[in-house]
Amino acid sequence: MGAPPHRLRAPSFRATLAVNMTANTTESTVTLNDWIGREETACDIIAPARVAALEATLDRVEALPSAGDDLPPLYHWMFADFLGRAKTAELGPDGHPKRGGFLPPVTLPRRMWAASDVTFQAPLKLGEEVTRRSIIENIEEKSGRTGQLVFVTLCHDYTGASGGALSDRQTIVYREAPPERAKGTLPPGKAAPADPGFSRSLTPDIALLFRYSALIFNAHRIHYDRPYAMDAEGYPGLVVHGPLIATLLADLLRRERAGAQISRINFRAVKPLIDGRALTLGGAETAGGFDLWAADDTGDLGAQARIEIR
Repeated sequence: MGAPPHRLRAPSFRATLAVNMTANTTESTVTLNDWIGREETACDIIAPARVAALEATLDRVEALPSAGDDLPPLYHWMFADFLGRAKTAELGPDGHPKRGGFLPPVTLPRRMWAASDVTFQAPLKLGEEVTRRSIIENIEEKSGRTGQLVFVTLCHDYTGASGGALSDRQTIVYREAPPERAKGTLPPGKAAPADPGFSRSLTPDIALLFRYSALIFNAHRIHYDRPYAMDAEGYPGLVVHGPLIATLLADLLRRERAGAQISRINFRAVKPLIDGRALTLGGAETAGGFDLWAADDTGDLGAQARIEIR
């Protein structure tokens, strides 16, 4: 496959990690900065049946969605090839598309959805065609307590045929493999807020993770392949998807404040949440919106979100 169409912009920093690539038997050395500014565009139909499937996955008992309804917040992750539509033969060992296509060929083995900042200009509508334009905005290397990190920031703009629109600034983090002694454990986290104004408890299981993976076409093996998640990537179990946690938090607000018009959701993953362990979703109303969070069975903060209301 050839490289996708792209344009380059002058970066505000320099990513120094070099990548060796071979094309037509000629080896060349590039840096991750060569991926900054790359763009791709995809189109899709916002199918009511897929929206109904996600409603069922989240245990919602609403009326069946139909054409013309507003797309619920964060359901856009199911549409317009958000995670790509690579052939099975084009997947890497972790289940993600092999690196070096649209996304840069970062060599660090573990990949996680770190954050999303979604702004809703006008609702997308079920039944209409939606176009997504994506651009790689930034690539940055850092060192943390778990080792080397690479952050890739993408901006996705969605436009519906009837004028609906949203912008999603997504951050992906690539991390080193854990040391052998740390496999099967998670680093200690910070305590989640203890006084939610409203909350919901659930225990995410493999069926929930499998159904969500299928709906967003995500083959990342840490979400459904327990031996891989534990042996290859060192987690104590299956990892609950970052976007699923964000969607559960938005769903919590939908249950608590039916009809609320969301203008922005700023979500950040803090600590991996694991299947089979009790999960508490909490929220509190603040000026202009709501602060929400997800806590694991030890009370540690797993994710947090700020939701603003029109």
